[in-house]
Parts: sequence; structure tokens; C-alpha cells
Amino acid sequence: MEPFNTSITIPISFTFTGGSGGGSSSDVHGIASPWMDSRIWGRLPQRLVDRIIAFLPPPAFFRARSVCKRWYGLLFSNSFLELYLQLSPLRRHWFIFFKQKNLKSYITRNNTIGGGNSGSSGSNSNRGYSEGYLFDPYEVSWYRLSFALVPPGFSPTSSSCGLIGWLSEEAGSKSLLLCNPLVGSLTPIPSTLRPRLYPSIGLIITNSSIDMVVAGDDLISPFAVKNLTAESFHIDGGGFYSIWGTTSSLPRLCSLESGRMVYVHGRFYCMNYSPFSVLAFDVAANHWSKIQAPMRRFLRSPGLVESRGSLILVAAVEKSKLNVPKSLRLWGLQPCGTTWVEIERMPQQLYVQFEEVEGVRGFDCVGHGEFIVIMVRGSDKAVLFDFCRKRWLWIPPCPFTRGGGSGGGGDELYGFAYEPRLATPVTGLLDQFALPFQSFH
Repeated sequence: MEPFNTSITIPISFTFTGGSGGGSSSDVHGIASPWMDSRIWGRLPQRLVDRIIAFLPPPAFFRARSVCKRWYGLLFSNSFLELYLQLSPLRRHWFIFFKQKNLKSYITRNNTIGGGNSGSSGSNSNRGYSEGYLFDPYEVSWYRLSFALVPPGFSPTSSSCGLIGWLSEEAGSKSLLLCNPLVGSLTPIPSTLRPRLYPSIGLIITNSSIDMVVAGDDLISPFAVKNLTAESFHIDGGGFYSIWGTTSSLPRLCSLESGRMVYVHGRFYCMNYSPFSVLAFDVAANHWSKIQAPMRRFLRSPGLVESRGSLILVAAVEKSKLNVPKSLRLWGLQPCGTTWVEIERMPQQLYVQFEEVEGVRGFDCVGHGEFIVIMVRGSDKAVLFDFCRKRWLWIPPCPFTRGGGSGGGGDELYGFAYEPRLATPVTGLLDQFALPFQSFH
């Protein structure tokens, strides 16, 4: 196999752990192991080698690409990517995090007449997002991803099927980009029809379809923002597409907090505030509805996550006038679609620690597979809950952020569920239709 020594840029930064022994091809007596005999492994058919590589997790795959020219070129090989998709490697329920910044203040500052006196915080906002931080809950390890291709003025807003959705920060019709950070691809989506500030975003991508919903934060006038309308985008392999068709009207007295939606079994869900409830959008029926939240008068920092195919509401419970201890609880929405059942509760001893760290800042949460991550706002502290092991633990701070390795003083992070993939073929559908936008190169 021809060696490949050219310097390359790998989109993931790794931390290697050295082995305890000497050369890996020798046993404890210094005798070459027959299992590592190059005369055996050198005769493996290339097709079999490709199948082995296709099962590697992303960090190991990108390390392997530095071995030789052929392995380096696998990422650009249609035959290998087809094999990769056919094998359907085990799903990896990982998370992607980004440094937090106040998007609404950034939008207001940059759209104020005569503005421009933004100070140092404005210059930080204009720098955009150059990197993200990948968290592996199985190994409790961190990696760094580059997003150098994403242009300034876009913020991460959703994730699905290995793609990160980026939303334009400028007030007005919203532009969206789909980015695969592992392969460095960037696919644009047509702009929305209605002008908005920073609406709630729903995104679900499969191997054959893309569905998106943009709801709320309608820009009615420069001095009024309302939550009145929603738009949906759909495209699939069957040839059907709908470019930002208007959905049914949102329920009355909506008070959406800008952010992402959660997709479960054909519906997008998002939180509604004052009083707390859950808004649901049925994609097939094109219909919005409202679901009452459990214990809505006593909830604090409620958030929705998807975990193992179910919708889960995570919130702190505080009954000031009743003799009930404060706690952090998880409720699951039942198949009937209107009833909640408490399924888990943070151990009281851990909640005392969590409450001390959190103070009154609140927290956000994100779920993926059997894991839920609860992040304290204004800090780099987070708790991981493992449904399978029924285990709660503090996550070590991200080592790539300011002060992340010292246990404090790091940047505030917010995240999304992320399943790393080398290929998402459905993005090719966007190039097959005469859509009104230009491609990025």
C-alpha cells in the first residue's frame, strides 16, 4: 500500500492515549504475534478492508485516512459511501455543542437605525461560529469540529441525520444552510417567505426526505413582534416538494421562546410560555394544537427533548407553599397525546448540588437516544442522565473552551442531538429541482 505523507486537515481534533506496552505487534516476550503478521493482513481483499473501515467510529475513521492515499480518498469515493450507507453502522447518540451568544440582542443592535456602537461584544458576535464541540456520552470524551465553511451571520439552530441547520441572524426573510462538518459540505435552503427575527425551528431529515418548520417571531413592524404564523418546507425522493407553504394558524395566546423544536412520530413540539404548555404541529394534517403541561404552575426552566422515540419534558419543580421538596423531574407524553406520566427524578442529594451550581440562572436540556444532557446557563457545567443505566453524573467541562479543563470559568455552551454521518444522500435532491437560490462552493 502506497504511503501517504502529505499534510492534511482533519475536521476533528483528537486526544490520543498511549498504550502501556512497547510495539503493538509484539507479545510480552518480544516475539512477533502471528495475529499481526503483515503476510496475512496484507492479503485482505480491498472490498473486505473497505467494509471494516466503514464500521469505524468517526474519530478512528479520520485517523485511518492518514495511512495512505487510497484510504484518504475513501471519503470522496462513491463506491465506499454507497457501501457505508448499505451497512448502516450502529447509530451513535452523540451531541454537538456551540458557544452561546445572545442572538436577539445581536439582531436588535445590528438593525437599529444609526446603530454600530456595539462595543466588544458586537465584534465577538460578528466573528461567527468557527468551531463546535462534539461530545461522546459513551466514552465521556470531547472532540472539536471545524465550521470554517459556514459564512458569518449564521447561527446553529437544529440538527438531524448528521446535518447541522444554520439560520441567518439578520432580521427579515430567513436563509438556512445544512452543513455536514465531517465532509465539509454546505447545502442552502430557499429563504422563508415572511420576515422574522429568530423564530423556533424544526428540522427532521431522513435518507429520502427533508421537513422543516419555522414558527413565530413574525416581524410585523420594527416595534412589534408577534407569534402568529408558521411556514413549512418539504422535499422527498418521490418528487414532491413544497417550498415554505403556510401552515395552519398558531393557537391563540402563543408565547413561543425562540429556539428549536423536537420531532417525535410525525409531530414537531415546542414550549409555550405564560402559562406553560406544549405546542404540537402535525406535519401530515398541517394542524397546530396545544397540550397542557404537567404541574404547569410550579415548573421552572421547562424544556422538551426526544429520547428513545418519546417526547419528554424536563423541568425543576418548586412548590413554595407546600411541604414538597424541590426537585428536577422528567415526564413522558403518553401515546394518547394529552397525558403526562412522571418517569424519572434526579436524586435529591444530586439536586442539592445542581441547585447550588445553577442558582437562579436556569438550565437547558437536549436528549438523544438513551441520554439527556442538562446544561446550566451561564456556565460550562452540565449533568448527563443515562436511561439504560439509570445513572446521573456530572460531565467534565469541554477542554477546548476557555477554562474548560480547570473545572470552572468556561464558556456557556448550548447543544443539539447529533449523529455523525459521512454521507446524507437526501441533500442531492435539492440540486435536482429548479429552486430559487444559488449554491455555495
